[in-house]
Amino acid sequence: MGAWQPLPDDLPPEVRHFVEQLRQLKDRTGLSLVALGARTAYSKSSWQRYLNATQPPPRQAVIALCRVAGTGRDEAERFGVRWELAVQAWPKPAVMPTKAEHEAHGVHGSCAAGGAPREYEEREEYEDDPTLPWWDAPPKEPEPSSSRLLVAAVVLAVVLVLTALIGALALG
Repeated sequence: MGAWQPLPDDLPPEVRHFVEQLRQLKDRTGLSLVALGARTAYSKSSWQRYLNATQPPPRQAVIALCRVAGTGRDEAERFGVRWELAVQAWPKPAVMPTKAEHEAHGVHGSCAAGGAPREYEEREEYEDDPTLPWWDAPPKEPEPSSSRLLVAAVVLAVVLVLTALIGALALG
């Protein structure tokens, strides 16, 4: 466990408090980010983003950290409340960085050194990131229901069979 990089000065107090508490909880585990990633469904780089306030963690990541840290039910519930307050206050980025910029900044880029990212390009949607929080994900388009189509086909077939039977009985 090394020293944490300073959090951005412009973070809302709810976010700062939440991230500081999350860092303390992570430190309590005694695990490195790699080991924490191995014990949860979230990668080392995801934990870096969450613990450096670059991206809000999904609720499930907070729950996973509480589980790994062995917190009691009451403390885990308090983390859930802190998470909700932080998410509401978390600043949303105006634009998303390109993949190359995101990788360039990583741990070694200017963001890790406490500086601001150099350039951003506006993007139509986020990269396919399984750790993207639900409140920040692009809306999913509903898939056409194949069961409705099947029901309509069956109803049509029954109507045609009944029409044929009634027609056959009427003719003869």
